[in-house]
Amino acid sequence: MTEIMRLSEQYAPTLKEDPTDAEIASHRLLVRAGMIRKVTSGVYTYLPLGMKVLSKIERIVREEMDATGAREMLMPALQPGELWHESGRWNDYGPELMRLHDRHDREFCLGPTHEELITAIVRSELRSYRQLPLTLYQIQSKFRDEIRPRFGLLRSREFIMKDAYSFHASQESLQETYDEMYKAYGRICERLGLEYRPVEADSGQIGGSVTCEFMALADAGEAELVYCPECDFAANTEAGACIPHPTEYKVETCEKIATPGVTTIASLAEFLHIDESATVKAMVGKDADGKVVALFIPGDHELNEIKAQRVIPDFELLSDEEIKAAKLPKGSIGPKNLPEGIKVVADSSLKAIERWVVGANEDGYHFVGAKHGFDFEVDAWADLSVVAPGDSCPHCGATLKGARGIEVSQVFQLGDKYSRAMGAVYSAEDGTDQPFLMGCYGVGVSRSLAAIVEQHNDEHGIIWPLSVAPAHVCVIPLTVGDDTVYPVAEKIAESLSAEGLEVALDDRNERPGVKFADADLIGWPVQIVVGKRGVSEGKVESSVANRRKDRYFNFSCGRSAFIYASFQETFVTSVKGFIVGFDRSRTQCIKNHH
Repeated sequence: MTEIMRLSEQYAPTLKEDPTDAEIASHRLLVRAGMIRKVTSGVYTYLPLGMKVLSKIERIVREEMDATGAREMLMPALQPGELWHESGRWNDYGPELMRLHDRHDREFCLGPTHEELITAIVRSELRSYRQLPLTLYQIQSKFRDEIRPRFGLLRSREFIMKDAYSFHASQESLQETYDEMYKAYGRICERLGLEYRPVEADSGQIGGSVTCEFMALADAGEAELVYCPECDFAANTEAGACIPHPTEYKVETCEKIATPGVTTIASLAEFLHIDESATVKAMVGKDADGKVVALFIPGDHELNEIKAQRVIPDFELLSDEEIKAAKLPKGSIGPKNLPEGIKVVADSSLKAIERWVVGANEDGYHFVGAKHGFDFEVDAWADLSVVAPGDSCPHCGATLKGARGIEVSQVFQLGDKYSRAMGAVYSAEDGTDQPFLMGCYGVGVSRSLAAIVEQHNDEHGIIWPLSVAPAHVCVIPLTVGDDTVYPVAEKIAESLSAEGLEVALDDRNERPGVKFADADLIGWPVQIVVGKRGVSEGKVESSVANRRKDRYFNFSCGRSAFIYASFQETFVTSVKGFIVGFDRSRTQCIKNHH
């Protein structure tokens, strides 16, 4: 028998009005439902009901991590700066790293991640290949000095995360653990009730060459992604391969035309009465040596600076002042008649377009029909564009669709990035010292809480999946303190609790309207309403989690027998069976989607 949650004894302060700073559903509803409270910008307290949900998310994560053979530990949030200097990230990480000094003026940071610390721990303990592989994980608070914290728990300065780190003697071993974690993360998303997609991604500040993000689909998501409706390809637009469809403006020769006041792709397309895909966009930057590089992409696409940096090391876009200093006319830059010494790199898709509509490197003029290989030369071809809906799938060629997502987890193959930088080596089978190969696997625990709410809500409030709900059932007596309704409600609660269900009993002395509004706002998956008329008719009302229809459970015993004898077995079985069945069908629906 589980303990009944009596709401009269709970601290669950619900609000009628939305918080003024809430921009998205999860922020608004978690505050209103008494789950979280803002302390300062980007920092939140988890109130008791929020903690119940958070604990259930953590339990699911722990179960799946333990099933992989990973072992839990706990590292400090406060990390010595010298470890970050060893890895080279102290200066590279940027202003988001929360730095501080102790009374002895030693450098520390509040960890946004723990690669340095875990590497420092194991380098003195793991000495032989016989001790490998090993995977360790923790659930810990992380810190990030966001320039503009927003969206509640989705972009906060303090957040809760599960991070795991694996250590290996071979790439094959690393790949095996990576694949296992990939599967575990899919199971975590399914158990949390999330509609998700694994997507190709960029490794960002963590590093490594192989990574995948698990995105919870949501309109409020900050990440843009594309997916193929015909195969399993999906990618963050920052990282996905781009196969655009530029179109050709059919002309026989290259012609220089006057385009007064035309300085953008949109205005150029309008001036010529053509689609933006028939134009070529110019972007100008510099490489590691400060040499100017001109990049050209389809006019209807955006430059992917991450891809550009792969082609041109340390690529950086020029400022307006630097463009002017390079004797280039902003708004009319093209590959023909460029100043000497400027390298030309073009998107691979433009190779199929014989004649381009481009700037003439003269204010107020463009070229129509400039031919590559004749009017100008391209020094290198590469994928430079941000992938977008309407582009072709790189796997099967189908047309990609777009969506928005919330990154809830990510898996990385780090290789020897940290172990080599920090001197973390083991004795290999041949007796030589070798740097560990490492994997990194993160789950945003608090972020997952918000993502669940973004997907599971309606105009009345949250609709928790059973797996993470503060309780499975809320029993709502319409009157409290009487000898008719409340004893029946209490007996229902006790009987369901005895069956192993988590039960909340709204025993507050409040009006029915207040109880109904709070029940919908908090999001109990199943609500059982006990009223005087229902008891007299041998009937209680149960509102199910989808809130689209009501379901009634009938009992056929007299009132006194119902109150004082054991609660009718069929009713309890019906409720329990309904809850289990509802959860199972919902989970299967998610699995079928993927």
